[in-house]
Amino acid sequence: MAVTYFTEDHEWVRVENGVATVGITDHAQDQLGDLVFVQLPDVGQSLSKGDAAVVVESVKAASDVYAPVDGEVTEVNEAAASDPALVNSSATGDGWLWKMKLSDTNQLAGLLDEAAYKAIVG
Repeated sequence: MAVTYFTEDHEWVRVENGVATVGITDHAQDQLGDLVFVQLPDVGQSLSKGDAAVVVESVKAASDVYAPVDGEVTEVNEAAASDPALVNSSATGDGWLWKMKLSDTNQLAGLLDEAAYKAIVG
């Protein structure tokens, strides 16, 4: 069963069988506004927790999306890159950004659950 975690930087991480799917939260896409560009990481790229992994640009601003945990990128969502509005319409669903194989599952303990994240964003 998949478990979803959140970061204070507004990323979500859904973990299933040692693979983490990462995206931005609905709150984040709402704050950014209409996305016009998504730059994804390279498959095979190693990321460390806190690394800037993705750049998203909206009509208002550009923002980095950070790796919430250590791991290796195994897949990217080309649909989100070719249609950035997908992230706006389905931030926690079809608008996911990348998948990664976790290097250290213990890092998940430092992330937020949904209730803690909702308390932060109000």
